[in-house]
Amino acid sequence: MISKAKKYLFVAVFSLLTSAVVAQVDPHFSQYYMYPLWLNPALTGAVDGNYRVSVIQRQQWGSIVTPFNTTAISADVTTNKNINFGLNLLQQTSGDVGYKYSTGNLSVSYSGIHLGREGYKVISFGMQGGILGRSINLADAQVNDQYQNSGSVDLSTIKPSASAFDLGAGVFFYDADPNKKVNLFAGFSAGHLTQPSDPFLSSNIGAKLPVRYTTHAGANIYINERTQLVPNALVMNQGNASEVMLGGYVQMALNPTTDISCGVNYRFKDAVSPYIGLKLGDFTFGASYDVNSSQLGKLAGSTSSFDLSLMYTDSKKQKGHFKCPRY
Repeated sequence: MISKAKKYLFVAVFSLLTSAVVAQVDPHFSQYYMYPLWLNPALTGAVDGNYRVSVIQRQQWGSIVTPFNTTAISADVTTNKNINFGLNLLQQTSGDVGYKYSTGNLSVSYSGIHLGREGYKVISFGMQGGILGRSINLADAQVNDQYQNSGSVDLSTIKPSASAFDLGAGVFFYDADPNKKVNLFAGFSAGHLTQPSDPFLSSNIGAKLPVRYTTHAGANIYINERTQLVPNALVMNQGNASEVMLGGYVQMALNPTTDISCGVNYRFKDAVSPYIGLKLGDFTFGASYDVNSSQLGKLAGSTSSFDLSLMYTDSKKQKGHFKCPRY
């Protein structure tokens, strides 16, 4: 038998999928800085090189019978015309009802606005559009208020799958002055501007996926030639749900082609997430583990939530003085 804690978690999760709730929250990552195109379409092409490929895997709530698993890959390329292009694919699976959240979209950014005498301060605008799909496996779904008098289950009011056009936009600023000890960066994005309808309840007319607003910022603080400190912050709001993360990491150069980094992020009222990274040439590997501190985490026991990431950046022909970490 499933423990009482797991039953509570299952009911909570499935209620989010099949009810007219305002706070429908998208997949999120503790290593959001390793998955830039999900964070903000204006980060498309924000890399000191020709192109970049990012892969990230997140597993959440390992104590649930079927954990939440999110796998994503993105790729973006720069051009000499200040127009940059990207591709982003993501799928999240969760729960005993086989819930799937899938996205596939293209992004484009313009990074031709340069400020200051040397033009090191750059403003980039980006847009992202594609398909958002969600589905559940009705064969495994059982909900109390759908039981008929005969004891059978009537799931005819639930749509097993749906897809819709999805649109997002954002802006990003960074200061890449190589003569400064502190280089600031900040961005803002809005996802689900088209507000796709809730696909699961045919009677749930008017229920829409809320716009996701994301604000992110940080700084490169150069301690010496081998060491830099990177504080960062993230604020996300979607419907009546919000997420606030504060933290940072230290990046140290072991030799001209190898860096190590370690740090921690704190997601308010949720988790502490230590991070460790290794850069070998053009490859960067990252791992983080969420130590849950929320009431739901205490109810569920061990949550086993972690991120694993890999980023490749083609830096053979560097474009300039882009100094923001990861992005």
